[in-house]
Amino acid sequence: MKYLTTTYYFDFEDTSIQKLIASCKDNSISNKEKAIAVYNKVRDDWKYDPYSISLSKENFRASVIAQKTSGNCVEKSILLIACLRALEIPARLHLGKVKNHIAVERLTEKFGSNELTPHGMVNVFLNEKWLKLSPAFNASLCRKFNVTPLEFDGENDSFLQQYNDNGSLFMEYTADYGHFEDVPLAFMKRNVKEHYPHIFDTDEDITEFKL
Repeated sequence: MKYLTTTYYFDFEDTSIQKLIASCKDNSISNKEKAIAVYNKVRDDWKYDPYSISLSKENFRASVIAQKTSGNCVEKSILLIACLRALEIPARLHLGKVKNHIAVERLTEKFGSNELTPHGMVNVFLNEKWLKLSPAFNASLCRKFNVTPLEFDGENDSFLQQYNDNGSLFMEYTADYGHFEDVPLAFMKRNVKEHYPHIFDTDEDITEFKL
């Protein structure tokens, strides 16, 4: 299956990825248990950071992301996909657009909007069906904003925290760009320039910016 292969971006043969999945290689552990374990690891061991964005090709490699301590939603999704494929569990990238409703002051100041795009999540194939899951928001960040962390049970979708624990609207998906076999960097660059034109005052290729 094409969603099991190694690619330039999902370079799971790299030592850094192999170290991440070492504890899950036990054949006595089910694919469901392996998927839950690597999901929790990526969700919580890399802090969510939406403000440092690199669109250079190299920085979207799973092996490069693995060396960091934080990442945005797309980066963390790429890392999780690489881990899942390394464990022979089919996985692919899914992109969309989300609107945040809590703690959006800095987001609005930097991006000119409370919408984030492209927003990354993961599709994983378990028990003969594709599931959606998002490893973006680490548990400590969720607790800070009074939002229940997304748990993944290996059987149901786990990608949307619509409300916080007080019942206030937290986030919503406003567009779905579908799933991708590999990282669609050209599409992502066009998407960023279209939605945040004030950040770029030239037609030059986007590589990296920090907000």
